[in-house]
Amino acid sequence: MTAATAPWLVVGLGNPGLRYAGNRHNIGFMAVDRLCDRQSPPPSWSEKWKGLHASVRVGGERCVLLKPMTYMNLSGECVGPAARFFRVPPTQLLVIHDEVDFPFARLAVKRGGGHGGHNGLRDLIAKLGTAEFPRIRLGVGRPVHGEVSDHVLSDFSSDEQIELPDLLDRAVEALSCVVREGVTAAMNRCNTPTKKKKPGSPKKSSAPAGEPAAPDPREPDPSS
Repeated sequence: MTAATAPWLVVGLGNPGLRYAGNRHNIGFMAVDRLCDRQSPPPSWSEKWKGLHASVRVGGERCVLLKPMTYMNLSGECVGPAARFFRVPPTQLLVIHDEVDFPFARLAVKRGGGHGGHNGLRDLIAKLGTAEFPRIRLGVGRPVHGEVSDHVLSDFSSDEQIELPDLLDRAVEALSCVVREGVTAAMNRCNTPTKKKKPGSPKKSSAPAGEPAAPDPREPDPSS
């Protein structure tokens, strides 16, 4: 396989195991799972490179979906070997991740850039040796009170869970647009502005729905 024939490598970031499955931090996993749900028949997942991968077609283009099973802050240990195996250039490595700097349900496609404090992106950049890979940023908001790490390791609130399927559908549409038409077209078509609240309307709390169990100190850090 040459770089010219390389597939798209679509990486959803998250943490492995049922303990973290519904967390805000796992929205990258949720997005690639949403894409799989739209496939007929659904693709099968295989284990390799410390992660799970599956092959799908998006607009006629081959895409390899990848979910690192390394915990968030070691994501590069999975993505690096997979990218080298498929000879994927950075421009064809699309990463989907949670974004605390966005309010819940805001979506934006980004061409590249820094890690912004996100440990999953930090490790990817370190292991890949480049930050010039496109991303889909999915807003999960910042907590009104408490630590960001607690917030991203808690599940979505009941109100957020109502809107979550729409956000995941938009993530799949953004992914498809990047693959079929390129990053610039996807940025123009899919990036959504911050929702403005009407004057006098009550603010929705983005505080955690519940306190998560404390991470096992023997495990890699699952938070960003």
